[in-house]
Amino acid sequence: MRSKLIFIVSGIGLALALFSAFLSSQQPPAQKPAFNPAANPYSKGIYAQGIIESAQEHGENINIYPEVPGPITEVLVTEGAHVRRGDPLLRIDDSVQRATVEQQKAQADAARTLLAELKAEPRRETLDVALAQVENAKATLKNAQDQLAKQEHSYAIDPKSISRDALDNARNAEKIAATNLEVIDRQYQLTKAGAWSYDIENQERQYTALERAYTAGAALLAKYTIKAPADGIVRSIQASAGSYVSSAGAYDSYTQGMDPLIVMGAPDDHLQVRAYIDEILIDRLADPANLSAEMFIRGTEKHVSLSFVRTQPYVSPKIELSDERQELVDVRVLPVIFRFDNPKSLNVYPGELVDVYVTAK
Repeated sequence: MRSKLIFIVSGIGLALALFSAFLSSQQPPAQKPAFNPAANPYSKGIYAQGIIESAQEHGENINIYPEVPGPITEVLVTEGAHVRRGDPLLRIDDSVQRATVEQQKAQADAARTLLAELKAEPRRETLDVALAQVENAKATLKNAQDQLAKQEHSYAIDPKSISRDALDNARNAEKIAATNLEVIDRQYQLTKAGAWSYDIENQERQYTALERAYTAGAALLAKYTIKAPADGIVRSIQASAGSYVSSAGAYDSYTQGMDPLIVMGAPDDHLQVRAYIDEILIDRLADPANLSAEMFIRGTEKHVSLSFVRTQPYVSPKIELSDERQELVDVRVLPVIFRFDNPKSLNVYPGELVDVYVTAK
């Protein structure tokens, strides 16, 4: 009875082992691809991954970084807005710089007023006072001379009629009055001549220095309002009112890195595709005069013909990844730029990854 029980248990164990082995040998069904890969439209076509960009003569997009740091006080545009060159996009707190500029302006205005005062000398009222002082000194001298003449005449008639000391005092008073008249007359001539040329030149230099400081401060103040550098579309704004920004850009909470504060692009009438050609396939590219390409929108069967624009003659590491598991990050690629008219039937945006096939030799 015991042997029979052992035999039954062994049989059950063997059956479970066989069933487990059967389950382990089964392969899970392959997952359906997220989208059907584009078919090569050329008999000898090179596949490349591309990214849609604004149609720019140079570079990829217009990346705007603030030249001054501070918190944003006002955002004046929205993403997707069409702007003209010079339109204000946002403002950074400029209270400190504005106060500095007002102080510099006041100093420059004061220096300019003082310069005008120096150039306007002599002041008529001041010259009148100096002339009156000259006339007063002449009258004083005339009085001293008259007194001296009387005393000398009296002394000549009768030496005992006036003391020698009084005569000496009269003579000294006449000399003092004459000297005083000479000093006052020279002072009058100095006042009449106006400001010294060296004083005017020195004040001109001070005014110029202060005016330039004010101009520089005003130019820096203008940078607290970020304006559109060209006509185009606001693609993205990386910060909102209250956010602190610097010359490094704006902090991105998701990537935890610094990004351009504003990204602008050209109008959407024309777009371009930057196709990254693997370095091992560069030699197979057709001549630029005969180069053509097709762009395929991922997840759809729609495709668009591309026109060759230029090749960026610099092979660089690939940085636009598609999140594919087997994609290598140490691949070096040659960017080739193509252009296309934005089709009204498709929703395509700059930054979108697409599949590109390029003609080969």
